[in-house]
Amino acid sequence: MNMGTLARRGRTDARRAANGSVREGAARAGLTARGVIYMLVGVLALRIAFGDGDRQADRGGALAELADKPFGALLLWALGIGLVGMALWRLTEALFGASGKDGRKARKRLASAARCGFYAFVASSVLAFAVDRDNGSGSSDRQSRDVTARALELPAGPWLVALGGAVVAGAGVWIGVRAARRKYHKELRPGELSRRTRALVDVTGVGGGIARGLVFAAAGAFAVRAAVDYEPDRAKGLDDTLRSFAQTPAGPWLLAGVAAGLVLFGMFSFALARWRRV
Repeated sequence: MNMGTLARRGRTDARRAANGSVREGAARAGLTARGVIYMLVGVLALRIAFGDGDRQADRGGALAELADKPFGALLLWALGIGLVGMALWRLTEALFGASGKDGRKARKRLASAARCGFYAFVASSVLAFAVDRDNGSGSSDRQSRDVTARALELPAGPWLVALGGAVVAGAGVWIGVRAARRKYHKELRPGELSRRTRALVDVTGVGGGIARGLVFAAAGAFAVRAAVDYEPDRAKGLDDTLRSFAQTPAGPWLLAGVAAGLVLFGMFSFALARWRRV
């Protein structure tokens, strides 16, 4: 093997290492940013459960809460950039495949593409809020009702809304079941976790995943109901969905339990940022 071939191989290996480092950094920054948002939403929902909440328990409320902290503007920019990293990480998975033996399958790539689009939207709203606090922080409830109303006006609109709601509800069930079965274990680097740390990660992963799945399932069910009744106001964003748990026979305690679960999911996201295989 001549020196030219060795040099080219060395440059190729260096590029791959650099790309791998950038991808890993983007993933870990994105998971950390996601954790911050879920923890803030969970805290806001806990305040509502105990009658001390004056902000909506959704992304807009979380951003407003963060903005009021010392160095709030800097924190908002860091959060938005982290979410951009999450979108870019999912984009690389869609283009080149994710880690793991099934990472290159079309199903996995399509899921990563959908996640890329979602986090790109979330990142843009956070950055818009960082630039101008009158932008990017609209009520999730109003947005949900507006989108549902426009969708219902389309040809076969009720069917489309019902299908979308069923997909979201199904995703919620899938998220909850995977969390309960600890499917996230295969995404971790077990050799770096002690027995105690693994147990703590399981508490956050199972509790947080089930709570997150329950919220998705409830939001999807409300969308299906809005389609069946042809009433856009029955569709609920994150804040209204969370508040609906307090209207069950279990009262505010169910909302408090779900809110605590969202805080756990935020902590689980931090754990993934540290120990996830990227």
